[in-house]
Amino acid sequence: MQSIPTHTLFTVTPGSSTETLLINSYETVSAVSTLLLDLSNDLSGKQRDVALAIHQLSELSVLLVGKAMDQHTPRC
Repeated sequence: MQSIPTHTLFTVTPGSSTETLLINSYETVSAVSTLLLDLSNDLSGKQRDVALAIHQLSELSVLLVGKAMDQHTPRC
């Protein structure tokens, strides 16, 4: 069985616009944030605290990517 180099397993389409990259990043991080919040409801104790801490970091990422989107394409 031939192994596939990891660098070719996942790629970003060459020539993707900055706007496309920002929008997809925003949607991905938003989805992760939602999944973490849902997961935290099923946990307790230290595991819940860790999930909520990761959720907070992902929410910060949502804010940062959102700000980058606003700077790249200001809303009127």
